[in-house]
This record gives sequence, C-alpha cells and structure tokens, in this order.
Amino acid sequence: MGRADERRARQRGGRRAAPKNRSSRAAAPASRNESVPAAEQTTAAATGGRAAARRSAKKGAKGAKAEKGRIRRLFTWKKMLGTFLGLVVLTIGAFIALYMTTPIPDTANADAELQSNVYKYSDGNLLTREGKLNRENVDLAEIPEPVQRTFVAAENKTFYNDAGVDLRGTARGMLNTLMGKGAQGGSTITQQYVKNYYLTQEQTVTRKLKELVISLKLDREKSKNYILAGYLNTSYYGRGAYGIQAAAQAYYRVDADKLTVPQGAYLAALLQAPSQYDWHAASDTGRRLVQQRWNYVLNNMVEEGWLDKAERNAMKFPVPKEPKAAPGMEGQVGYLVNAANNELKKQLVDQGVAETSKEADAMVDAGGWNITLNIDKKKQKALEASVKEQLTSKLDKKKRSVDGDVQAGAVSVNPKTGAVVAMYGGVNYVEHFTNNATRTDYQPASTFKPVILAAALDQGAETQDGEKITANTIYDGTSKRPVVGSDIGFAPENEDDLDYGDVTVQTAMNKSINSVFAQLGVDVGMDKVLKTAGDLGMDTEDLKAVPAQTLGTMGASPLQMAGVYATLDNHGKKVTPTLIKSAENSAHAVKAAEPIGEEVISREAADTVTSVLTGVVDDGTAKKSVRDNPLRKGQKVAGKTGTSDDNKSAWFTAYTPELVTSVGLFGESAKPPHPQVTLTGATTGLSGDDGRVNGGGFPAQIWAAYTFGVSTKVTKFDLETDQGAAVQPSRSASPSPSQSEEEESEAPSPEAPTPSKSPQTPTTPSNTPTTQEPSEEPSSEAPTPSNSPSTPSTPPEDPLDPQSGQ
Repeated sequence: MGRADERRARQRGGRRAAPKNRSSRAAAPASRNESVPAAEQTTAAATGGRAAARRSAKKGAKGAKAEKGRIRRLFTWKKMLGTFLGLVVLTIGAFIALYMTTPIPDTANADAELQSNVYKYSDGNLLTREGKLNRENVDLAEIPEPVQRTFVAAENKTFYNDAGVDLRGTARGMLNTLMGKGAQGGSTITQQYVKNYYLTQEQTVTRKLKELVISLKLDREKSKNYILAGYLNTSYYGRGAYGIQAAAQAYYRVDADKLTVPQGAYLAALLQAPSQYDWHAASDTGRRLVQQRWNYVLNNMVEEGWLDKAERNAMKFPVPKEPKAAPGMEGQVGYLVNAANNELKKQLVDQGVAETSKEADAMVDAGGWNITLNIDKKKQKALEASVKEQLTSKLDKKKRSVDGDVQAGAVSVNPKTGAVVAMYGGVNYVEHFTNNATRTDYQPASTFKPVILAAALDQGAETQDGEKITANTIYDGTSKRPVVGSDIGFAPENEDDLDYGDVTVQTAMNKSINSVFAQLGVDVGMDKVLKTAGDLGMDTEDLKAVPAQTLGTMGASPLQMAGVYATLDNHGKKVTPTLIKSAENSAHAVKAAEPIGEEVISREAADTVTSVLTGVVDDGTAKKSVRDNPLRKGQKVAGKTGTSDDNKSAWFTAYTPELVTSVGLFGESAKPPHPQVTLTGATTGLSGDDGRVNGGGFPAQIWAAYTFGVSTKVTKFDLETDQGAAVQPSRSASPSPSQSEEEESEAPSPEAPTPSKSPQTPTTPSNTPTTQEPSEEPSSEAPTPSNSPSTPSTPPEDPLDPQSGQ
C-alpha cells in the first residue's frame, strides 16, 4: 500500500469507525508477533483511540437529542396554550367567585367614622375641636367645584369616566406587595376611598383584591359625587387633619367652602406625601417637590379644560399658614364643651332624634357635630378676667389652706333671648372637672327670697290678718320668732341673731331678714312657693313644701338662678338659659331649645320684684360692692345676695335690663372625697369681718367688675308697678325697742351700737338653719301700724333637716 493509500485509509478511519472484525483482524498479527512495521503499529493505535472517542461523543449526542425531543413533546405549543387558557379561566372563575362573595360593607371601618365635634363662639370663631380624630365631614356642595377638580387632576384625571379601578396599577401593587417592595401608588380615587372608608391600610394581596372588587361595585352603585365627597372627607392631609374641612382650617384657617383653587391644589398635592410636603416642616427638596406637584395639578386642570390657561398663569403658590396647636380643653373650654354636649344630648331626646339618653350619648360621642354656642367671646374673656382679678389672684393656699377650698362659678344670660353669653366653670377644667356653673349641690340661700316674694305677689297672697301682701307690708323681724299658720314649726335665726322689729317687705329684702321671709312663705303657702320656683326654672320636683325651704336650703346652680332672675327681668315670661345656638351634622340639624316661653308669673308681679331688688343694691347688702362702684355710672341694677348655712356658699345674682349674671362661691375641700366645707377664713383680711365670705363681698365684686365692664350703655328698667324701691321710697317701720334712733343701716361701728338680741321665747322652737347674710343693722324707719302675726305657743317641729342643702 502506497503512502497515498495509507493517508486515504487514515482519513476514512477518522470519518467513521472501522468494523469490529476488521479491527480484530488488524490487531491479530501484532498479538502473534507478526512482522509489522513500528510506524504502522503506532498509527493504528492512534486511529483506534480516536475511533473510540468518536463513538462515545456520538452516543452522548444521541442521548441529548433524545432528551430534547422528550421536552419538545412535553411542552408543545398546543399544550402551553391550553395551560394558559386554563389559568385564565381559573383566574376569571376565582375573580367571579370573589366578586360574588365580597359585598360592599354595610358599615365603615372604626377610624373612618370617627370625627371631631367642632365648637364655635357665637360669631363663628373656633372655640375648640373635641374628638379622637380631627375630622369634620362636609357635603360636596360646600366645596367649590373648581377645588373639587384640583383633587381629580392630582390623583385620577379619568375619575369621571373610569369604572372605579386601575387594573394595571392594582396588578403592579399586588406584585410589589408579593415581592416585598411595600406600598405603591396608582390607585384611583374610588379605590383610595374604599381603602380609607371600608378597609384598612394594611399591604396584603387579600386587601388589594377586596379593594378592587368593592371599588367596581361601588362605582356601579354610587354616583361619582358621592365617591369624591367620601374621598375628600376621609383622606389624611397632615397636621393631624383628616378630611378637607379640617385641612382647610389647619393650613389656611378657613372653612372648606372658602378655599381658592390655588389653595385646593396645594391640599391636593399634599395627599401624596403630607409630612414631606408640609411647607413649614419641609426641607428645601420637599418644598421644591410640592411646588412641582402643585404646578402639575394646575396644568392637568388646564389640560382637562377645567381651568383657563391665562387664569392659571396668573396664580401664585399659596404659602400655607404656620402650624397652630389646636385649642384643647384647658381653662374654661372643657366646661363649655361638656355643658354644650349635655344640652345637645337633651335636645336630641326632646326632639325625637334619639329615643333614649344612651342613644343620644352615642350620637354625640361619635363626633361630626358642628356646634355654635351662644357664648360671646368678649364677654367670656371679661368674665374670666373678673374672677381672676377679684378673687383667684387673691387666693393663696400656701398661707391659708382654706383658700384652696374656694370654688367659683358664674353664668351670664341675655334676658331677651335666653342666650348664655358667658360661663365660668372653675379655675381650670383639667384641674377641677366639676363645672361650678352647672352644679346643683349647694344652697342658693337668700337668693331664693325673691322667688317667695314673686309667689306672694303673683298669687295675691294675704297675711295671717287677711291683708294683701305688698312691698310695703309690715312683718315682725325678730330673730328666732316662730312662724304662725304652719303645722310644721319653724323659728329661723337672723344673721348674728339680730332683731329688726317691725319692718316692711322691702326692708326685709334689703337686709335679707330670715324671720320675715319664713313667715311670708307660710302666708303664701309653701306648695305655691315651690310651684312658682319650678315655673321660674328651679328643680323642685323632689322638694318638701316645708317652711325651712324659705331659706334656700335646696340645691341650685348659677345656671338655674340666672334663668330665674332672667324671667323676672323679662317681665315674667319664662327664660330658659340656652348655651347652644345651632348644632348639626351630616344627618341631623338640631333645633336650639326655645329659650323664651310663656308668661309664668304676671308682669306686675315680676316688675314689682325687680323694683324691690333695686333696694338691695342701693340700700342693702350689695351696696358696698355695686352701688358705690365707680364703673356703675348710673346703671340700674336689681339683685340679691345670699350666704348659706355655715358659710359654705356665697352668692350674688343680679341683673340690668340687658344682662343677668349669677355668681356663686362654693366651699369644696381640695382633698378627696371633696366634701363641702366652710368658706370662712378664705383671704382673711380681705373678705370682711371675721373672715366670712358673703354674697355682698367677692361674688358682688366679680359681678360688678364684669357687668359694668361689658356694658356699652346705661339702661333703665321698664317697670309696670307702683311698688318697690325703684318707683317709690321704701316705707320704714318702727325700730325695735332695743334700737337707738341714731343707728344706721350699715355694719356696726363704734359710733353706732349694735342692736341687742331678742330675749329667748318661752316656747321651744325647732332646730333652725342659720342662713346668713352680710352684717347689716336695722334701719331707723318711720312708725307704721304692725300687722305681723303674733308668736304662737309651742309649735310642732319641722321634719326637714336644716342641713339638707349642704
């Protein structure tokens, strides 16, 4: 074989493996040591190795090819298409099942229903917000339409035309949730509202699927306006403001209906990042970003045809006002809020909006009420300042522990409208929860005496001698004189046990003589006295008609007493002090209580009492604080002081033709359980003789500083009567035998000896309340015939505990 033949043979061997028998034969001569050249033996060995390698590679290639074939047979395009279609059908079926089984919730989530109640002064200025969330829902009609569209332009331009969902955005959100990338935007306004109102803020696939389904259903069942209103009222805007109304106040100090388009665009821009975009808290980057978004909103409005381009170009960025802490419940605010809530709850029941008081409580506590009070901001501040100036600034509980037991309460009412224009509930609501202006656990004491006179005059009552009672009727003012004509014995002691002898009713009112009014009450009939008290506004339902009530031993509040005196000031037409001017929420508009009612006592009776009460101010227990006050300037005033048993309460309730104010001071221990204690010793050296705090002292001083400070003009009473100090000089009865002709009607002085106390009566009178008034000596009066009743023999005891009002 030539070389060329060998080369071709090798080439053929390289292309395919030689047959097995041929290889065997080729190898046989070598094994038999045949004569084969060495080069050929080497060539043959190399050729055999390559052949084996080729066989192995070919076998592997065939195996791989076979595997690929199996995969191709398993994943054919037909099978893949079938699988895809199966998944689509399965997904659609699952979605249909989810759609069918996921209803629109009947109720909102707990947070979405929480709102704050908003309280305003009578002029509309904000008093405070009270509630777990700073939210006040408003109707969409209250938001200017261009402002509404700023939010649509910012969040969802297709809102008015879409089906309520953004499928791509929702899918992207679910994918990012599965991948752990957190919350993602892209939801429609409808979806955001559903999340805020019905669902929660949790980032789960389940929540997102529910959001999708409910949004689709909601869009079919509700109008776009309904959804937009819900969205605006449930969104969070930063600064603790939930809803557009709270946001408008927080950022621009206006209500939502006063927002401008630039302001609305800023609030709409805020929703993307409330904290980052709050102008006064934002970094330079945050300010730049919010301005960019503000421009984006307005440009979208132009693009949608909702805003004129020239108008838009003229708009400037509306820098919001600095954050302002919301007014809390400190000071007088808490007292006003609680009193308003209580009045609102009562009106809800009275007007049939709520069936029970419990239901009314729940309605008010749920929030969402916009409540305007009758409180006049200037008068409120003036009353607070008067209490501080005349009383609390003088209290020092470090020097005198009793100073820490002094509580003040006051209410001021317009007698023509019944509006409560000012209220003082205590030194600070967060320190003393009980509202001293509305509490009814202290005795009104002698401020009840005008009620007795009103009953006598209105009923045409007569004395025991059968004479009609008038302001000039003479009574025996002897201390501890037992009453006549009662089955229940009663012999009250005058203050300091002073004897006044025969005095007129006018003088008895001026001097607040207990013995006279005890007999006067019996002459009228205590059942009739209590009826008149109830008609005038006091709570007398559970009171016993016994003579001891003539000393004002029942409980009453400054609010109640202001109403009683306002009715007298209003010529006998019932005045019910009303704190609420208006109250409404999204579902109800509650009518304010009718403050002016029918005539409960005759005008002549009411006007006569007013006339008599002017004598208390001009010639009685209030003259030092009121009559001689330099701020009075001729203003006509009618009023009455009162100081209860053991000096536990002190009052001055008085009025001008335009304003009625009742001021009460109450002794309440600063130590739990806060029992009633005496006021004696408070501000010793300032409060008068022996440290007693009486109605003619601090209460009258507070009244005068407030009333004369807020009065804009001097007014006179329009009285239809010929009785009393306002229309005629008071008639005087003869002094008691123990009195000197030179004695004056003021407090005892070295030049004027005090009257002697009356000798003890042979009879044994019942236990007697010691209701006190400021020390006043009997005046020297012109002698007139006395028709006072004689002293009876031993009277039966009074079953009423004289301490019952304490």
